[in-house]
Amino acid sequence: MRITVLVALVALIALQTRVTIAEPAKVTIGRDLALRVDGKPFFPIGIYHLPAGDEPYLELAAAGFNLVRCGSSRDALDKAHAAGLKAWVPLGGYLAFDKDIDTERAQLAEVVGKLKDHPALLAWESVDEPAWTYMKAEQRVPAAHLISGYRALKQFDADHPVWLNHAPANLVGTMREYNAAADIIACDIYPVIVPGLQPMYALWDDGYQGDLLNIYISQVGEYVEKMKRVAEPGKPVWMVLQGFAWAMLEKEEERHTDKIRFPTYDETRFMAYDAIVHGAKGILYWGVSYTPQPSPFWSDLKRVVGELSGLHDVLAAAEMDVSVEIRYHELGHSVDAGVAVLAKELDGHVYLLTTNDDKNPVKVTFNITPQHDCAAEVVAENRQVAVKAGSFTDSYRPFDTHVYRIPLVSHR
Repeated sequence: MRITVLVALVALIALQTRVTIAEPAKVTIGRDLALRVDGKPFFPIGIYHLPAGDEPYLELAAAGFNLVRCGSSRDALDKAHAAGLKAWVPLGGYLAFDKDIDTERAQLAEVVGKLKDHPALLAWESVDEPAWTYMKAEQRVPAAHLISGYRALKQFDADHPVWLNHAPANLVGTMREYNAAADIIACDIYPVIVPGLQPMYALWDDGYQGDLLNIYISQVGEYVEKMKRVAEPGKPVWMVLQGFAWAMLEKEEERHTDKIRFPTYDETRFMAYDAIVHGAKGILYWGVSYTPQPSPFWSDLKRVVGELSGLHDVLAAAEMDVSVEIRYHELGHSVDAGVAVLAKELDGHVYLLTTNDDKNPVKVTFNITPQHDCAAEVVAENRQVAVKAGSFTDSYRPFDTHVYRIPLVSHR
């Protein structure tokens, strides 16, 4: 009897402590710039803030998120791991070596040493938006300071990458100075903005956050392209996307309720896919702490995340080398940005991830190889399109998204 009780007690203790006895993950970046966690491809679908429910980590996992920001405590990492989530830890000022180098190294070593072996840890985060100073040209945190901190961090932990987020501003050349301080380069862009908001931090004089000519939500893809130029060569790009309404950042007593504008489901879905189609290797959402829960937007965001989670292995797969020709049909107006396409292959299917980056509707005929007849599923739309000899036609609304799942045929 005593032996049986002892065995049961040991089993219970092992069950309760399995979070802390699991092996730490080794995270690498492949030649295709996708993350590998213990050798397996991993596409980050992350979030900065916990939802407001009683079981926030479990809610995130159920929604399809696989990554969450955690503070520098093992308790938060334990909770993330118990829910099946990976975590990133912001190191912030610990990486800005600018004073007493020996003291700063010791402080960094202490923090990293406590967490680097945790199985939930995916990555470290550097100082946020270090190149950008509001309405000024000066760099807020010099690149040299972060490079020194990064080099020290790599001596303490070589198994987890460092990612660094830039504002949607600054010159490509300026941001490239920080490449030696990170393994992954990111950018945040939140383009759904109601005109006429009161001036606030992060918005330019024209009322927009982004500073490109394109004021539409397709600027997400343009910023990915910009960040790819920043990150070259050999560094992946992540994008931080909109999880809030700008008016909710105002003080409640000053808030203009008529200007509270959350992204719609279609906008949220488009921005996610637009980032991915243009080459983002991970997406994160900021601002959910300003978002009521429950709310229609929170439900829409989780719906989009659930779709992405269902396509995780597709998103994490290498880009497919396939010929895709596009022909536009005349609809009586110009085609400016047009349709962007990303091809992936998984389990005997070609996946075409497409976004209409244009403010106008378009009708498009695709020609793909191999040429054969089949029916292509349009993911999340409950419909199919007929493929004849590798050709099919479909229509897009402005800033629309279609994902096609097309069976392959073997060559004889």
